[in-house]
Amino acid sequence: MFSYFSQPNRQPHKIEITYEKQLVEEFTCEPATVGDHLRRRRLELGWRQKDVAVQIGVTTSTIWYWEHGWTVGQRHLPRIMALLGYNPIPCPDDILERLAWYKQVNGLSLEGLGKQMGRDPEQLADWLTGRHRPCRRNRKEIEGFLICTARFPSPKFR
Repeated sequence: MFSYFSQPNRQPHKIEITYEKQLVEEFTCEPATVGDHLRRRRLELGWRQKDVAVQIGVTTSTIWYWEHGWTVGQRHLPRIMALLGYNPIPCPDDILERLAWYKQVNGLSLEGLGKQMGRDPEQLADWLTGRHRPCRRNRKEIEGFLICTARFPSPKFR
């Protein structure tokens, strides 16, 4: 047996290992939750959870919870959408679902939505929870309200 130092002219062995770099799961499948969208964007930007937390105004543990399936509070959605650069929540086709969607993506309370629409928050709560269905005239007013908001047009005009 020869030791390396006893033969100074000998070259060390060279071993090459080839491998393919695996893509992170977030880049291979479509994000399903708002937390998935947030995690994908964070990884694209090369940010840490701490950096995202500062941008949104929450704690690092909150970002971790969102990325692991916890529900995002509606008051944080406008800042999350600003960070993402798009709205991760698809707009539904049903008129009442669109109204609930509008309330959610704008981070509005029932009082805030009622103020924008000129409606009683209790009436809106009844409609959005399904306790009551709006009459035809009220459905047209809801449709008109949603069409007038330029950022959120009716599905007919998308």
